[in-house]
Amino acid sequence: MELEEIKQKMFNKLEPSGWGRVFKSFIFSSDFDDIITRLYTLSQEGKRFTPPLKQVFRAFEECPYDKLQVVFIGQDPYAQLGVADGISFSCSNTGKAQPSIRFILEEVNRTVYNGHTVSEDVDLSRWSNQGILMLNTALTVEVDKIGSHYDIWRKFTAYLLDWLNSYNPGLIYVYMGKKAEEWSELTTSTEYKFMVKHPASAAYNGSKWDSDNVFNKISSIVTNTTGNIITW
Repeated sequence: MELEEIKQKMFNKLEPSGWGRVFKSFIFSSDFDDIITRLYTLSQEGKRFTPPLKQVFRAFEECPYDKLQVVFIGQDPYAQLGVADGISFSCSNTGKAQPSIRFILEEVNRTVYNGHTVSEDVDLSRWSNQGILMLNTALTVEVDKIGSHYDIWRKFTAYLLDWLNSYNPGLIYVYMGKKAEEWSELTTSTEYKFMVKHPASAAYNGSKWDSDNVFNKISSIVTNTTGNIITW
């Protein structure tokens, strides 16, 4: 494994969207060496992970740093092989809606668009392009083992949230599920924090996901503070 070459390629992919300067010191640190080495070792042991390394930073590649206004924080990627695409809840690799994104899109249509189906597109890069960072607390997961990579990415997530807290005050944060809520103490420089149930929770009771009207709340804040209108 050419560690330095891998790191340089990953850094280069972050440059166009403006995230390169955010992550430069971390990517070229021993902490990131540990992450890549652990992933490589697991793959050599036959423990496949998802999404593939080339898509791990897609949430940042699709979300221009200078447009950043909202951060959704999920838990970890879809654990089925070939589903996760690097943007939390998005599943453009298959084009087939997983339960979580189906509940999300249904809730958007119900609460924002008065029950009209506006979009069923399972590729959430359209949100990312508007400055909505769709983040998971772990950027990878071992296939079919939910939560298996939380510890691997812990330092990365801590670095990112510390950076945003220091240099991007006033962002809107949405913590989706108990695992995501554990990180809420790192975001102190904002008055906009929402704690909502994880969308997958709706699968257990067979009903709709209750988002606590979070999409309308976000839209209202963004419009009032920046004049921008989010297209969900």
